[in-house]
Amino acid sequence: MAGIYLHIPFCKQACSYCDFHFSTVLSRKTEMVDAICVELELSKSYIDNEEITTVYFGGGTPSLLTYEEISAIFEVIYSNYKVIESPEITLEANPDDMHPSKLAAWKNIGVNRLSIGIQSFQASALTWMNRAHSVEQSHAAIQMALDAGIHNLSIDLIYGTPSLSDQALMADLDWIEHYQIKHVSCYALTVEDKTALKKSIEKGQIENVDSEKQARHFEIVCTRLKAMGLEHYEISNFAKPGFRSQHNSNYWSGKTYLGLGPSAHSFNTISRQWNIANNALYIKSIENGLLNFEIELLTEANRYNEYMMTSLRRMEGFDLDLIAAKFGKRYHEHSIAMIKEMDSKNIFNQKGGQYSLKDEAKFLADGIASDFFILESAPSS
Repeated sequence: MAGIYLHIPFCKQACSYCDFHFSTVLSRKTEMVDAICVELELSKSYIDNEEITTVYFGGGTPSLLTYEEISAIFEVIYSNYKVIESPEITLEANPDDMHPSKLAAWKNIGVNRLSIGIQSFQASALTWMNRAHSVEQSHAAIQMALDAGIHNLSIDLIYGTPSLSDQALMADLDWIEHYQIKHVSCYALTVEDKTALKKSIEKGQIENVDSEKQARHFEIVCTRLKAMGLEHYEISNFAKPGFRSQHNSNYWSGKTYLGLGPSAHSFNTISRQWNIANNALYIKSIENGLLNFEIELLTEANRYNEYMMTSLRRMEGFDLDLIAAKFGKRYHEHSIAMIKEMDSKNIFNQKGGQYSLKDEAKFLADGIASDFFILESAPSS
């Protein structure tokens, strides 16, 4: 099974913290959709005739697309790929783009899961992040989605911002409980290079993030959402039973996926590739019948490192028997040695050969995973 990811690289305005590839110039949106449709046709051999189980519209802001533009993309997908009868089809949406007629159109065309970019229910936090929507629009968007019969909703929240107090975060989580949201993605604010946030911090205009506050906020999030009956199935993701993101779960379990659009990544277990992150050059290449991407061939060490990174972010953790079968004796012995080295830190839950992180260690998951890494350079072309 495989997934399709579509990167829609347009936004109404730039959020201060965002380093994803996007443009606020919407004049070439239709051209971009046409190019993505052509890329879908040019790239179908990448999937190698695997069944498509998930389709994910990300970005950027996919909710800026018209019904006709989304329809055109679906037509090409269903004409060129083997899509299962009931795929999970997710569309990321901003609250200010949502209204009943759009929701009805999305549902009619096959969208059965929405990921809504709320980020916070606090007006001050939205202003601080330079979000385009208001608190009132957030509440209206959620209610409209529920009224439209789309109950498979995911809400994005950002914690650890200088303007967000513990009490305000608790209030955000109260709304999750109020609406009985089935899936929540919670992200600690990160300061990325070349963002407006980074420049403002460097100039002393904005307070830098506080790692102790972020760790405290993470603990609040985990405790509250667990009490609401949501599984902490991945470091940043929580879901009611049966409502995990199938698309992202496939990413984390090493399944094949095809990424379309500028800057989109693809993975087929052997290599990883990523499209050029330039809208004009992407469109021009596609118009000339060319796929413009870079590719990295993955060594055994690369694949082991990725397995450890994704596994330690998931509630299931990593499996020593699987490591032995998939990567061999060297990696199995290395993993055992690292477990013994970390034993005094008391960070693992163990069930047979399965190791997962204890709750108090999850905030440090990426750092713990990197300690397991075997450093080897991968050939690239």
